[in-house]
This record gives sequence, C-alpha cells and structure tokens, in this order.
Amino acid sequence: MAAKAPAYQTRMKAIVRERYGSPDVLELKDVARPVVDDDGVLVRVRAASINAYDWHMMRGLPFLVRLSEGLRKPKRTAMGVDVAGQVEAVGKNAISTR
Repeated sequence: MAAKAPAYQTRMKAIVRERYGSPDVLELKDVARPVVDDDGVLVRVRAASINAYDWHMMRGLPFLVRLSEGLRKPKRTAMGVDVAGQVEAVGKNAISTR
C-alpha cells in the first residue's frame, strides 16, 4: 500500500520551460506549490492536453507573443490551459470553480 501524502505539500511536479523553443525545452521538475490568491483556484491536475495556444507559447511565436510573455525568456515557466482534476484550494473571493 502506498504511503499517503501530507495534507499540504510545499512542492509539486510540473512540466516547465525556461526558454522558448521546440518541445526539447520542456522538462519535468520539482517546483514550489503556487499560493492561491483571493480570486484564484488551485487544481491538482489529473489530465492535461496541449493545444495550439500552448504550442505558440512554448515557441514564442508569433514574435508579438513575447511582448506580453517575455522577450528573451518566458515570464511564466509553467504551461497549459486545458486541464482536468480536483480542486485543492479556493480563494476567499472565488465565486465559481467550474
């Protein structure tokens, strides 16, 4: 039987990228668990997909994307917008989790 994880963990696994480029820039890393802001929701991801948005963000193309996402390297290292999972935490001002 597997050991149960602590109720609150400070680290988590994530696919990240620290520079723009091909899929070779993606790495599985141990990162700090994000803090939920007042309007946010933290989801334990059980399934994820890659779509055209993620592909463009990974490559930094079209180049205009970099004006908001970071010119030389991405401001946010985590990727993905299509996920399914369990809600772990909800900010005090969050109205809906769907």
